[in-house]
Amino acid sequence: MAAEEKKGRRTRLDDIAARCGVSISTVSRALAGEKGVRPEIRKLVLETASAVSYALPASVAGKKVMLVASGVAMIDYVRNQFTLYVLEGLNARAAALGIELAMRPIADKGDEARVVAEMRDDPSFGGMLILTVDEEEMLAAAADLGKPVVLVNSDDPYMRLSSVTPCNRSAAFIAAERLIKAGHERILFMLRPGRRTIERRLEGWRDALQHHGLTANDDLVLEVEDWLPELGAEAVTRLVREKGLTFTAILTAGDSLANGAVRGLQAMGYAVPQDISVMGIDDLPQSAFLNPPLSTVHIPMRELGATALDLLRDMMLGLAAPRRRVELACHLVERGSVAAVNRVHVATEDR
Repeated sequence: MAAEEKKGRRTRLDDIAARCGVSISTVSRALAGEKGVRPEIRKLVLETASAVSYALPASVAGKKVMLVASGVAMIDYVRNQFTLYVLEGLNARAAALGIELAMRPIADKGDEARVVAEMRDDPSFGGMLILTVDEEEMLAAAADLGKPVVLVNSDDPYMRLSSVTPCNRSAAFIAAERLIKAGHERILFMLRPGRRTIERRLEGWRDALQHHGLTANDDLVLEVEDWLPELGAEAVTRLVREKGLTFTAILTAGDSLANGAVRGLQAMGYAVPQDISVMGIDDLPQSAFLNPPLSTVHIPMRELGATALDLLRDMMLGLAAPRRRVELACHLVERGSVAAVNRVHVATEDR
């Protein structure tokens, strides 16, 4: 389709929405035959589309979509709820659209070629979703697939593929800023490195400190080998024993590490948040039941899955060009693990 035709199609969508007094997304859902649009609105949209000579797209109902999940995603599925809720959002949206999801795991090197070959050779698959994958081999293979592909909870640095992620950088920024406004200047950032999404959270922590004239020193970054709470507890304990308590607050790249940080601090005799404040990112359900309940940043996990499938649906219908990177907003969840700074216990010696 020529660029002028695509622009004209988008213009007609705007025109239909304006004439009907509804949003473009409502027009798109009505034209695609999705559930959740009132019959009278659907009828109005269809009649208006016909009046402006808009070529109605075929419905995606009955189409198959391949969902490729990395080993990292499946490990998270077992340990935490992040992947679980993303999949819940995907499955609910697929049911609403009448799309069949077929899961394909990537566990070993070489699996990328297998799943891409299956996708390419099977005409029943209309598109592919790739969940929590950063590996260049998979991204490059998917970019050459010739069918619509959307990355979920990851992004393509070369923008060959469309993607949907939380706004990880701003999530960490608002978390760090909350701590700064409580008077904290020495904020330890804990993370398990290795993924671009987590690098964005590290960048957000740095952004907030620098924005407020604070120094984001490397000695305030604590890397952990895995997301397990017990490893987070061990890392915090080791750091304090070796260097003393050189921070007044901890921001972690995930709630599971925040859970571990709280455990480690409490085992050493520190009170959270009276001595040290702790803030997470994710808002996993169990975080509300910690002692104290964890202040965190809510990541819209279900919406992540639903939005990714919506974007893929639009691509399958020819309604989403050029490729795009969609980021979903996140928000603070205030609970009981953050308080005003207490510098009394900050020292350089072991407690």
